[in-house]
Amino acid sequence: MAFSAARLGLAAAALFFSACAAAQGADFGSAPASPGALHVGHWVVHSGDNGGLPFVLVDKPESRVYVFDAQGRLLDAAPALLGLARGDESVPGIGARKMSTIRPDERTTPAGRFLASMGRALNGDEILWVDYDAAIALHRVIAAPKERRLQRLAGPAPAERRITYGCINVAVNFFEQVVIPAFKEGRGIVYVLPETRSPRELFGSYDVPPARPKE
Repeated sequence: MAFSAARLGLAAAALFFSACAAAQGADFGSAPASPGALHVGHWVVHSGDNGGLPFVLVDKPESRVYVFDAQGRLLDAAPALLGLARGDESVPGIGARKMSTIRPDERTTPAGRFLASMGRALNGDEILWVDYDAAIALHRVIAAPKERRLQRLAGPAPAERRITYGCINVAVNFFEQVVIPAFKEGRGIVYVLPETRSPRELFGSYDVPPARPKE
């Protein structure tokens, strides 16, 4: 009996350490991801920086969005339209300006860590507020024929997906079937990767072993 209990104890310990090892980083599943996205995703889970909340990675260099649950499991990933201009800062006061006054070089998607929550746009549509003061949100793609936003979103080139005033546009189905359910409890974290400096400089992140594949 004691032998059986000992074996059970060893088995339980093995399962515990196996689970800990598998939780060393984010689970990207089979989704392709850049070294930068992998670095930040694994760091978020390993450090617990998301505070037990669902989180989103916005990979600006690749123009892609990854949505994770609170445990760091990928719910889905998709291409995204991002700010036209290269840069990691918003122009001070830009959130209070009319869009017609914003120059092309001011149309940036700011990088950083943002506490995000679902809200409503002026037209009543649901959006995920990322940086309220700068009027930056993640929302359904807006069909703008002159800018060919739908075609850009479906295209293969990340550079072609740089077109917005700073907001993050994703496909309608992705927003409704992935983003909204992920944030149904209210809040979450959005990490927008930088393109003019390293994630380590911006987030204070560090390298961790990648998550082991589930057996």
